[in-house]
Amino acid sequence: MTARSLRALAVCLLVVALAACAGLPTRGPVNAGGVSAEVDREADFAYLPDRPVEDATPEQIVDGFLAAGSGPRGNWSIAREFLAPSYRDQWDPRAGVTIHRPGRPVPVLTGDGTVQVSVHPTGAVDHTGAYTSEVGGDVTLEFRLAQNADGQWRIVQAPSGIVIDEGRFATVFRNYPVMFFDPTWTYLVPDERWFPREFAATYIAEALVGGSPSPWLTDAVVTAFTESSRVEQRAVPVRQGVAQVSLGPAARSLEQTVLDRMQTQLQHSLAGAGIRSVAMMVGDQTLSATAVHERSTRIDPRPLLLTAEGFGFPMGESLEVIPGLSSAITALEEPPVAIEVDADRTSAAVRFVDGSTALVSAEGDVVPLGGPGSTVAPSVDPFGFAWTVDATEAAVPTVFAADGDLVELTVSLPGVTRIDALQVSRDGTRLAVVGRDGTVPTLWVAGIVRDRDGTPVRLGGERRILATLGSRGMSLTWLDAETVAVLTAGEGETHVHEQRIGGGLTVRPAPADAVLVTGSSQSGGLRVLDAAGILYLQRGGTWQNVATDVLGVAIQQGTPE
Repeated sequence: MTARSLRALAVCLLVVALAACAGLPTRGPVNAGGVSAEVDREADFAYLPDRPVEDATPEQIVDGFLAAGSGPRGNWSIAREFLAPSYRDQWDPRAGVTIHRPGRPVPVLTGDGTVQVSVHPTGAVDHTGAYTSEVGGDVTLEFRLAQNADGQWRIVQAPSGIVIDEGRFATVFRNYPVMFFDPTWTYLVPDERWFPREFAATYIAEALVGGSPSPWLTDAVVTAFTESSRVEQRAVPVRQGVAQVSLGPAARSLEQTVLDRMQTQLQHSLAGAGIRSVAMMVGDQTLSATAVHERSTRIDPRPLLLTAEGFGFPMGESLEVIPGLSSAITALEEPPVAIEVDADRTSAAVRFVDGSTALVSAEGDVVPLGGPGSTVAPSVDPFGFAWTVDATEAAVPTVFAADGDLVELTVSLPGVTRIDALQVSRDGTRLAVVGRDGTVPTLWVAGIVRDRDGTPVRLGGERRILATLGSRGMSLTWLDAETVAVLTAGEGETHVHEQRIGGGLTVRPAPADAVLVTGSSQSGGLRVLDAAGILYLQRGGTWQNVATDVLGVAIQQGTPE
């Protein structure tokens, strides 16, 4: 890259940063059906479904019941009006959510008092708020009805949970990060859940204080909440932006460190619902607690480039070098084709064109890791361990210590036949992988379980499959603590998939011959590099050519404190 190219890139990055700061508001009133303003709640509005009408047919009762799933107020009190009084307490709307394609299902009377509805699920939310995408055909739901003493039809048997289309689901529900800690109490780790926007604070607090992490994440994270700190009162009132979480009397005897960590988890979890402050209460007493410092996983918004001029961040007409590490990278006998830099910028995991991998320190030490033949770029975690895939074991992650010693990792990955790319999350608790299940390209995550010294010992529980991809994965990166991006290529087409952990998937075309995806979730932060050394920056629906003659773009695992 020339000085002129670097200057142009720096100007482009500044323009993008300014645009990100001046974005249009994305929240506001939506006029759709009956709307009721909410005070001290996360929801900007709430649907008010219609109640049963007199002399409604069985089909109309089922239709109204399904539509009332969009009204969670009063624990779905309007939906319960479509049920027989003896069944109202048996039906559990919080058992889960079936999300189907847009449109209103058509109830069909199939027999005396029996109505069936066919829907095509695209997603589901379980009783904990965990979201999974659904791939398959139509599903038939059955409802049984009976007439009451007044001759009015009411439902006496229905599937648990609610059924709602994608459009209304996105309006009624929202994703919220329930925050846990990594085992060193250094990082906050989000476990994304989907709850009704109304009374979101109650659902979030209940999931955190009285719940547990998702099964795939359980052994990889920790929480300050124990049996001694359970919710005394389920409802969490929010007054002037302050959420009041009522705990049992045992919370008074907890150590200050524990209370401070509890405060931190609650404060960051409820921030997603627009809560400005949290008060932990025992009766009328407010417990004294202060949020602890947690390390950020944000990265420098500038790309970290390897060019003929050196290794560093673009700054004006030159590169801003990283002390020690930049010279260590440029001093290598051959330029690496993949680079990942640790959060402190004191070391980097690299892969060379022959597939061999190494750890490079800022002091200039080069520690060989895997031998030639690997096609997977290595990833370095916060504890200094490097993750990659050996050429002879294409379906099993391999872990190396900072001194190059192989770490024994217990791995059970039934069905996995190949790993094409992997990366450890910046908090060190999760491993994201794109590869193949049998012959099907898939994206999945698994929790990383470590010993007291931070050494990885196994992948925890069952891995969670996030998406089925249409073609082979080429590159993978964490954009933030909740989102990964995957570059895929096949049949002459290249795409970037942005997948939220516990949320939806966005797919967009990518420049032809792209070989690497990197960046962040900030506006203009997503970037790809093609085989010719052209760096593209994603802006709106297009890819902008922002630099040429780029030898490599390093993945950043954080920023120094």
